[in-house]
Amino acid sequence: MNLNKKDPIVLFGTSADPPTLGHKKILEELSKIYSLIITYASDNPNKEHKENISIRSLLLKTLIEDLDNSKIIFDQKISSQWAIESINKCKKIYKTTNIIFVLGSDLISEVSSWKDFDQIIKKVSFFIIERDGYPVESSTLEMLETFKVNFEISTLNIPNISSSMVREKPNYSYLPKSLIDLVKKNNLYF
Repeated sequence: MNLNKKDPIVLFGTSADPPTLGHKKILEELSKIYSLIITYASDNPNKEHKENISIRSLLLKTLIEDLDNSKIIFDQKISSQWAIESINKCKKIYKTTNIIFVLGSDLISEVSSWKDFDQIIKKVSFFIIERDGYPVESSTLEMLETFKVNFEISTLNIPNISSSMVREKPNYSYLPKSLIDLVKKNNLYF
């Protein structure tokens, strides 16, 4: 892969519990904007996960393989429960100085409490994807500006389908087609 050190690499870590049509759409839309998107399943220290990380990473990997898009790479080696560790692994493996970290608007208000937040904001810019029911509040914008965070609020139109919707009200129509048989065969989430 020939990347200029200044070309941005987009990091999209996700709990993917399970990956949904929303995740798929985010990846597809990001690939229309950026040359390289790296995704991985991670354990969020603030969440309880229904399935273990090996199951979730298999599902996400299957989704990425099905997308068959050379701009989207599944790289589980980057995974960590701490964003700073994933960022540092990405910088080392991909020899980059330009990382865009994708973040849902449901997480942005808590980001300042993340481990090594002061280091994270020096190493990445945030690409914030708005989620239904989680508007980016003016107080959150003020916090980002106070910390001098580089960020962009996405204008992407992402369907309102989340992993928690699948877990709370199991519905195969929320899943990418490539995952339905795998989920059924292994009695996951339903």
